Amino acid sequence: MAPPAQSQRSQSPSQPSGKGEVSDLKVQLRQLAGSRAPGTDDSKRELFKKVISYMTVGIDVSSLFSEMVMCSATSDIVLKKMCYLYVGNYAKGNPDLALLTINFLQKDCRDEDPMIRGLALRSLCSLRVENLVEYLVGPLGSGLQDHNSYVRMVAAIGVLKLYHISSSSCIDADFPSALKALMLNDPDAQVVANCLSALQEIWSLEASTSEEASREREALLSKPVIYYFLNRIKDFSEWAQCLVLDLVGKYVPSDSSEIFDIMNLLEDRLQHANGAVVLATIKVFLHLTLSMTDVHQQVYERIKAPLLTLVSSGSQELSYAVLSHLHLLVMRAPILFSSDYKHFYCQYNEPSYVKKLKLEMLTAVANESNTYEIVTELCEYVANIDVSIARESIHAVGKIALQQYDVNAIVDRLLQFLEMEKDYVTAETLVLVKDLLRKYPQWSHDCIAVVGNISSKNVQEPKAKAALIWMLGEYSLDMSDAPYILESLVENWEDEHSAEVRLHLLTAVLKCFLRRPPETQKALGAALAAGLADSHQDVHDRALFYYRLLQYNVSVAERVVNPPKQAVSVFADTQSSEIKDRIFDEFNSLSVLYQKPSYMFTDKEHRGPFEFSEELGSLSVGESAENVISAQRVDANDNDLLLSTSEKEENRAPSNNGSAYSAPVYDGSISLPASQSSLAIDVLLGLGLPPAPAPALVPLPPPIKLNPKSALDPTTFQRKWGQLSLSLTQECSINPQGAAALMTPPALIRHMQGHSIHCIASGGQTPNFKFFFFAQKAEESAGFFLVECIINTSSSKAQIKIKADDQSTSQAFSALFQSALSKFGML
Repeated sequence: MAPPAQSQRSQSPSQPSGKGEVSDLKVQLRQLAGSRAPGTDDSKRELFKKVISYMTVGIDVSSLFSEMVMCSATSDIVLKKMCYLYVGNYAKGNPDLALLTINFLQKDCRDEDPMIRGLALRSLCSLRVENLVEYLVGPLGSGLQDHNSYVRMVAAIGVLKLYHISSSSCIDADFPSALKALMLNDPDAQVVANCLSALQEIWSLEASTSEEASREREALLSKPVIYYFLNRIKDFSEWAQCLVLDLVGKYVPSDSSEIFDIMNLLEDRLQHANGAVVLATIKVFLHLTLSMTDVHQQVYERIKAPLLTLVSSGSQELSYAVLSHLHLLVMRAPILFSSDYKHFYCQYNEPSYVKKLKLEMLTAVANESNTYEIVTELCEYVANIDVSIARESIHAVGKIALQQYDVNAIVDRLLQFLEMEKDYVTAETLVLVKDLLRKYPQWSHDCIAVVGNISSKNVQEPKAKAALIWMLGEYSLDMSDAPYILESLVENWEDEHSAEVRLHLLTAVLKCFLRRPPETQKALGAALAAGLADSHQDVHDRALFYYRLLQYNVSVAERVVNPPKQAVSVFADTQSSEIKDRIFDEFNSLSVLYQKPSYMFTDKEHRGPFEFSEELGSLSVGESAENVISAQRVDANDNDLLLSTSEKEENRAPSNNGSAYSAPVYDGSISLPASQSSLAIDVLLGLGLPPAPAPALVPLPPPIKLNPKSALDPTTFQRKWGQLSLSLTQECSINPQGAAALMTPPALIRHMQGHSIHCIASGGQTPNFKFFFFAQKAEESAGFFLVECIINTSSSKAQIKIKADDQSTSQAFSALFQSALSKFGML
């Protein structure tokens, strides 16, 4: 049988067919370089297209530089464009070869065709080779005086490029003065805009060292210059209009009549089709009228229609950007938008990020007149197939209730949600019912009647379970089964991984015990015993506090745990008014989209040298403390490096707190006297255990020596962390001096490096910091130690997780690691 014929695959035109392809191109280009035969330009085009396609996919074709330059001697503008693109790409990396292009570029700068003159000048300025600066000055001077506007426009930006290559050459040639004259006298609007853009950047950079540049920058904000731009604003492109409007926004008018003049000149910009121009105009209006309360309110009324029009037109991304600015205005003046609430109803085809923003706005504009319609609409979203939107809708309904609008109807709606038998709806509703009861305790009877029918086994989310436990403890007198539900939860203590739930459970059981002691004493004893043996420091401390409080005086314990309750009038806002004002000052910028001032995501001093984002799970990864490279996403798995303590605690190790308590066994009902001795409390709660025998002395592990020059790349670290099992988990307290020292995390990293423990990744900001360290034993081909250290300066706690290739030495390394932290002043 004959072998099957091999399938022939056609070569991609963007990939070379062999190693000799580039060499073949070189030969063909050289043959065409001096040819003047008909059709030569067409042949050159095909070859140039191949060269550019190879260059685009990353193939090195720099060896064709000479041939490409020789073939550029043509009047075909398409060929020249491709040649300029090629030259600009390889000139910076090959400065010697770039010198070959100077002659033909300077020659093209004197061409009769203005398009070729402009393209050549742009390419000449894009070479970015400092040694060739002297060749730029002449063509730039000629370009600024060219009779064609396109060439002048290119030359204006070329001056800025020259400034970034060699600022001294730009200033010595007096190009800023030439740009200023061109800006104030040129008839072409785009040339004026380019001159303004270049001058703003040059004078801003020069202002710190030159008084003249500082004066010139201030002169841009003078009345004649501002009115000159305003009178010509209709001639500018959309980009240029935004540039001018940004400049006008910095201008301080002398009186109110001047404010009205500027607003009248810009009135028609509010109807512009481009969203950026509209937002820039709105920013000018808002900032000009900040000191004029009545006019400022009229501005809000005036800008509503343009913004709502932009939201409903254009792409979803544009709608989100405009909606974010509208959201900012709604939060500042909700009453002015209360009649337009229907514009914020969610559409079925909108993405979730737009819907979430609209839900926040519906919550903000709710008042007595529109609450019923808004809540009815929000209740429809609870059945949305998008779980996140359903959750946000429930949260929005509860937030409106907390604003004291139509509370009766809203509480009834929330209680109906509990009957929907959807886990996420029940979870979100329980959290809101808890908040409502804190503010409206008079509704406890209706709420508890419904909440009492919910099985704790059906509530799995930590926040929801914590809310349910809080209600069981707070209203234990109204819920007949409360002691028994709490007892079943205590029995499953070890299965509960959330520290938040365990903390609430301790408090709820104690509250229930103080109100119904005979039914709850067994559960309280078991809860205190489990809490004292808990590995989480906060849980252990709270259990110990309650135990000692009961030992001291039960009446005092009741006053501490069950004080007279006052309804919560105002819940804390997540964002301060100062932050909101700062965002408003940065209207029409990314600050509005991120809902945080620009310094929070651009200022390195504010962010610190380590960038960390809990939402994105990104860390700044570096092989040393001094060289921190860009953030890299770490893939999540069962041993996720980025999970915080509250997110994952399944690797909890046995506690070293020395507790010898175990779950008590107690059968009987004893009424609680007003005061009891310490021994009586132990007996009552089933904690009267004999003292534990003194532990046998265990010899300390031998000290180990570490390799000071050990190295480990981030990829290997990540792989090892996922493969190795947890060797040791410890939680320790840090002293205030150590917490203060963490204001400069690099100091800790340098200190640990001095002890041969290297940091490979770190992140966070006050009060949460996370560090990943590695170390290696000094022996040749020894294994590595990997460490995750999570520090919370507010609670003064540090959690240390250690993984090792050789687990038998983990204890010795842990002692060495903690010793290094102690020397830094942490422990």
